[in-house]
Amino acid sequence: MADVSVLEVLLYGEPIGTLTRVGGDRTLFSFNDAYAANEQRPTLGLGFKDETGGLITEFRPVQSKVMPFFSNLLPEGPLRSYLAERAGVNEKREFFLLWVLGRDLPGAVAVRPSDGEAWPADADDDADDMAEVKANALRFSLAGVQLKFSAVRDKKGGLTVPASGTGGAFIVKLPSSTYEGVPENEFSMMTLARMVGIDVPPIDLVDVASIANLPDGIDKIGPKAFVIERFDRLPDGQLIHIEDFAQVFGVYPEDKYRSANMRNIAKVLAAESDLDDVAELVRRMTFNALIGNGDMHLKNWSLIYPDRINAALAPAYDFVSTIPYIKNESAALNVSRSKGFDTFSIDELTHFAGKAALPEALVLDTARETVARFREVWAKEKTNLPMAKAVTDAIDAHIPRVPIASGR
Repeated sequence: MADVSVLEVLLYGEPIGTLTRVGGDRTLFSFNDAYAANEQRPTLGLGFKDETGGLITEFRPVQSKVMPFFSNLLPEGPLRSYLAERAGVNEKREFFLLWVLGRDLPGAVAVRPSDGEAWPADADDDADDMAEVKANALRFSLAGVQLKFSAVRDKKGGLTVPASGTGGAFIVKLPSSTYEGVPENEFSMMTLARMVGIDVPPIDLVDVASIANLPDGIDKIGPKAFVIERFDRLPDGQLIHIEDFAQVFGVYPEDKYRSANMRNIAKVLAAESDLDDVAELVRRMTFNALIGNGDMHLKNWSLIYPDRINAALAPAYDFVSTIPYIKNESAALNVSRSKGFDTFSIDELTHFAGKAALPEALVLDTARETVARFREVWAKEKTNLPMAKAVTDAIDAHIPRVPIASGR
């Protein structure tokens, strides 16, 4: 039985470090010498920078899990359970989940066994050999909770889930088994967001039955699936690196609703990007307050690295009006002092701007412009979009409770 197992970590296809598993399911990450010595090295994540912008190279071992940056590359909830079951891997053993799913991770990171495909004897009782794992597993990892798959366009323009589970340029999000009409809701909210001026990737709403090669055992629990083009993939297959803000702040997925707030995110953008991205952040905050999206946690905000080194705000994703399903009156994260939709006001945004050292006029003008544009688009389009009437009614009832909607 192997006492030590090593996974090689790659960025844009080049090895940059290793994840090593030692006795007792402890793991340790380390950069290789070549990456550490490269003054023009591509950025893996902001959390690996010290206060002077240098590279942090000393890390503590982690028990049972992998460190938060890598843990956040893995799926959560039902999707993790589904993929782990297919691979015969205990879903709590993140090192082995990365072993199986690491070929197609979010962004430009990939993970592969350093000794080829040899499967450690102590990996899991249910996985007898790597050949069986390879035959069963869909080898991708799309961070998040909802059941979703990576897909490619076929020659006729339809969508197909690759047999290998890798290489897709689209994410297909299937209907929820808990809440009705989520794909239609998300398509409608993302369409509205684009109309308001928010940076939204290409999206579509397709018949579930039209998606080829969905894995056996996937229940067809709804007629439609939401499709979004992956902004971490180029048409020629090149990778673009991204990281979500749970990775930025070094917190595990279970802490995505706490440990930071929108003010913290704004400070990062102001330091690493520019005021255009800060304005876009405010635009999205305002839009999601108006639609009643209570699930914009740390993993639903991401950075992107177009030039491989410098960070910018990634395109928008996961905009859903949650108020028709969950009768909460608050966002996932505090804006500055509060997360209540009924406190998303001029006063709260002024406090947000002051504490984040942002231009107050930029923040307030952007919020007011977003409200005006939203009201115009909502009035014209709410009956034309495929969301259920219950969603429309919930948003109509919600808007008056958001102070910024009436200029307060």
